[in-house]
Amino acid sequence: MIPDETIEQVRDSTDIVGLIGESVALKRTGSDYRGPCPFHGGTNRNFAVIPKKGRYYCFVCHESGDVFSWYMKRLGMDYPTAVREAARRTGIVIPERAERAGPDPHEPLYSAVAVAHDWFARQLLEQPEARTTREYLEGREIPLDTAAMLGLGFAPIGKTFLKAMADLGVNEGILLQAGLAAQREDGSVVPRFRGRLLFPIHDLRGRVVGLGGRLLVPGEPKYLNSPETEIFHKGKQLYNLHQAKGAIRKEESVLLVEGYFDVIRLSLAGVEHVVAPLGTALTPEQATLLKRFAPAATILYDSDLPGLRATFRAGDELLRHAIRVRVATLPPGEDPDTLVRKGGVAALEGVLGDAIDLLERKIQMLERKGYFEGVEHRREALDRLLPTIRAAADPITRELYLSLTAERAGVSKDVLEKELAAAPRVRAGDGAAPRDADRGAEPRDTAARGHARRARVDCKGPRGGYALALRGAPAA
Repeated sequence: MIPDETIEQVRDSTDIVGLIGESVALKRTGSDYRGPCPFHGGTNRNFAVIPKKGRYYCFVCHESGDVFSWYMKRLGMDYPTAVREAARRTGIVIPERAERAGPDPHEPLYSAVAVAHDWFARQLLEQPEARTTREYLEGREIPLDTAAMLGLGFAPIGKTFLKAMADLGVNEGILLQAGLAAQREDGSVVPRFRGRLLFPIHDLRGRVVGLGGRLLVPGEPKYLNSPETEIFHKGKQLYNLHQAKGAIRKEESVLLVEGYFDVIRLSLAGVEHVVAPLGTALTPEQATLLKRFAPAATILYDSDLPGLRATFRAGDELLRHAIRVRVATLPPGEDPDTLVRKGGVAALEGVLGDAIDLLERKIQMLERKGYFEGVEHRREALDRLLPTIRAAADPITRELYLSLTAERAGVSKDVLEKELAAAPRVRAGDGAAPRDADRGAEPRDTAARGHARRARVDCKGPRGGYALALRGAPAA
């Protein structure tokens, strides 16, 4: 087995333009290179090589991939051989691990998801049923050619997908294991994704391991991801990290946004060090993954109440992994996608240029709501700041946070340090269990929901408003 780190190094080090240029007459067009497609035998320059992304794409036959795909599809190599050949070309020595006995047991799942993704992508381009989805994308300023290059797809209503997979030799058992189909209580099997716009989710090797589906008509859930499988783990993967990791290393920082369209819009605008969680709060595993690539992060979530809650939860999680955290604040009613569509990269640069440290952002909000006016309110302010100080794993960051908080609240550092060492204090009126409150989870039983409603009233603070976003007992 070849280590993942080595595979990434080989991919990043390979000159994809030079490799493909040995057999395709490429000419530079802007930041890309164009030539006739070697896969369908075209004569026009519809085949693009995108060096910044390390990928190729044909706008006619829609063949796409990276350097390893090129070796596999053009020279008939299997994946390990393709990696070794690219490594030989770049002079990288592969440190071998102990060989696995037999083939990869998950290979049928990878193959099934790849076949399904290719089929869904073609439905978006070709099927009359996908016309509304194509119009929706055009309305969001994503042309069909761009959607195809991004690998977006469409899942039709009905069981057409199951028949197509059977015709392609993918059996129902594998579809179920790969999370592409679901079994009802009566035993019948149905496609998991129906009537949805689909986003491919890749692992670090660039393999499609899952799908995210957006419903474009009224209904629930609006977003539906692949379920947990042997190859897809929602809390351990990040959207676009396979493409962004090189830029993240170069920038020494990652830009964290909330949604698929936010990532796509920023990537198309040339902001490449951007990723998103997969519809959930940032997990410890995702923070650990980001720590591998960058020492710092900027969070660019929506500025509404749910977005602020998610911002502070994500920020504290990143601090626990010794990642420096800044918060960028969007104008009211905007998200990264709409901001860039309206104002271009300049508007985004203005927002990112005003980003401030996570704790400073909390202090800023508390000051605006009068939380440092009076002894009682200062106590409440400290209760909201202590979780972030406690989360800071980096000793220098923690020391700076202590000094800043002590100065602003008028409390000595010694007292704050003793408070940090003590068990987290649950404020009167919190109602929900501390860990649920910290995660923003709603209590399930009716009585707890009543307590939570009262807590929301109690936690508005002396001036009301955004203070609710800072709610929650300090995390342990």
